[in-house]
Amino acid sequence: MENSINSITSNVLNRQGLVNNDIGVFNKIKETGGQKAQLKKVGQEFETLFMTKMMSLMDKTVDKEGGILGGESKYVDTFKSHVFQEVSRQLSSNPHTSIGIASQIYKQMERYVQD
Repeated sequence: MENSINSITSNVLNRQGLVNNDIGVFNKIKETGGQKAQLKKVGQEFETLFMTKMMSLMDKTVDKEGGILGGESKYVDTFKSHVFQEVSRQLSSNPHTSIGIASQIYKQMERYVQD
């Protein structure tokens, strides 16, 4: 049990684990149906990456003292990066909350793909 917890912790804190997660997402996109479906998914993932980066940069401008998560630490930063990524993924996959990057990518590129 102790070894598995250490293994999970090291994977979460290791940037390589996050890179492998992104590669896994793009491998899942390849398994999606036709090219237009893949294009739609790629647009959503790009919007997710954009929004995650935007949230991370916005978070750096906020005073963290006395906040709900306390001060700075690598554990809190890792936790926040996962939260930002998941919130961004949820926002970009919903047409009512998306900021529109995914739909613009799809509209611009759909004529170049076959289905």
